[in-house]
Amino acid sequence: QVQLIESGGGLVQAGGSMRLSCAASGRTFSTYAMGWFRQAPGKERQLVAAINWSGGRTYYVDSVKGRFTISRDNAKNTGYLQMNSLEPEDTAVYYCGVDLGYDLAITSSEYDYWGKGTQVTVSS
Repeated sequence: QVQLIESGGGLVQAGGSMRLSCAASGRTFSTYAMGWFRQAPGKERQLVAAINWSGGRTYYVDSVKGRFTISRDNAKNTGYLQMNSLEPEDTAVYYCGVDLGYDLAITSSEYDYWGKGTQVTVSS
């Protein structure tokens, strides 16, 4: 079992920045890959960024490339999503997820555990 708790969401103006955190517990953090997803009202959950077990490989969806950075601190059992130059289109509930494999996971079906999500709202 892995428990995930997201934090850091809130309201920000367009062009601003925000950092999300995902605190993990239950299994050795450095043994699995993780990712950030988001779900806007009326839309499906979609991948935003993913990172492998060591942090040496990352993946970003095109719409966030150059603006978002995914990272992890295995010593702190925490993953992060740094979001810069935020746009109203980034408004969504953001979820972190864990894939118990080591490599990047870029489809939601690969993920084994999910947090409850944190709301990010970007005002124009």
